[in-house]
Amino acid sequence: MLRSMYSAVSGLKAHQAKMDVIGNNIANVNTVGFKASRMTFKEIFNQTIKGASAPQGNGGGTNPQQIGLGVAIASIDTLFTNGGSQRTDNPTDLSIDGNGFFVVNNGGANLYTRAGNFTFDSNGDLVTPDGYKVMGWISADGKTVNTDTGNLSPINIKNWSSNTPATTTQIQLGGNLDAGTAVNGIVSYNVTIYDSQGGSHIATIQFQKTDNNGNWNASIIKFDNNDLTTSPITLGTITFDANGKIPQPTPPATPAGIFTVSLSGMGIGTNATIGNNGNITVDLSKLTMYANPTDLRELSKDGNAAGSIENINIDKYGIVSGIYSNGRMQVIGQIAIADFQNSQGLEKAGNTMFINTVNSGDPMIGAANTGTRGTINPGTLEMSNVDLANEFSDMITTERGFQANSKVITTSDEILQDLVNLKR
Repeated sequence: MLRSMYSAVSGLKAHQAKMDVIGNNIANVNTVGFKASRMTFKEIFNQTIKGASAPQGNGGGTNPQQIGLGVAIASIDTLFTNGGSQRTDNPTDLSIDGNGFFVVNNGGANLYTRAGNFTFDSNGDLVTPDGYKVMGWISADGKTVNTDTGNLSPINIKNWSSNTPATTTQIQLGGNLDAGTAVNGIVSYNVTIYDSQGGSHIATIQFQKTDNNGNWNASIIKFDNNDLTTSPITLGTITFDANGKIPQPTPPATPAGIFTVSLSGMGIGTNATIGNNGNITVDLSKLTMYANPTDLRELSKDGNAAGSIENINIDKYGIVSGIYSNGRMQVIGQIAIADFQNSQGLEKAGNTMFINTVNSGDPMIGAANTGTRGTINPGTLEMSNVDLANEFSDMITTERGFQANSKVITTSDEILQDLVNLKR
């Protein structure tokens, strides 16, 4: 009777622990990035009353006789299945589609989380609701990010609140010049050019058809208030073939339709410079001459005025870019993603975070969508992966198991009482 009572007590403890796990899962059914847990049981020891024996002579062998001594917790596993994504359209809300964790830090060791409800604090750091800084790599040139270095830094936009002005060194025009334009007909197009201080200047490029053989002269006839009509800055002659395109020579010959001109001395302002030592490259090689209305446009151009950051964009690779008032976009950094050989070996550290252990392996940190790491979904949050239907089913079976074990205890107690009553 004592064996049955102690076995039942272990059953009560084990089922109570399982109910604790179920209760925690249900409590976190709406927690962002929460990963549910499950508990499994195992048999403890067995008392061997009689061992097994081999067949002897005319007698057969016998099996062992054992009585179990109760139940214990076999494992409490964290289930790392993906939770559903909730769309928020907040650019700093992030979820991971696939494997991996965000890396966060608050001055100590790195922690790992699937909860991507981040915001920027007053210091410009991308942080969790508890103030942990989101880690990654910061761009050195505003164009690229080096993710090969093992050194992680907080994602911070404080030093990227504005971008500096840059002078224009190259302009590429495209579009069409109407083939039906009369000889000596003129087409003009205005281009904005920036100096080294971010000042903007308007240059008027003029195209004049010189014959019916596809030849046009290109020149700059006006720069801001400087009328250059009597002495234009000549770009050169562009010639279209019968197909309406500018034929290109075989490399390494100089490409046709690309010109470099000097704009020095245009009176752009004190201490300001323009172009590359005053020179600007104008690429007209993409122009066409079809029998369609003239339609010129800028294909590309460098240079910009100074701008202040207006918005943040994060793409599926975790690249954080600033969008500025001057229309430019600048790469600020890239968010790091960590994956593990054995995610089940991670230890919960509270606040929906995990720490690595000797059984999880070291973190494999890299960019999203590389190696075994998943991609980032900006503007969404990963919800809890708790399945209420399963939790309620487990709750019923756990309750029945607890009741059955308590019944074993009361029944064993009654048998003991009957045994005591034999003396009376």
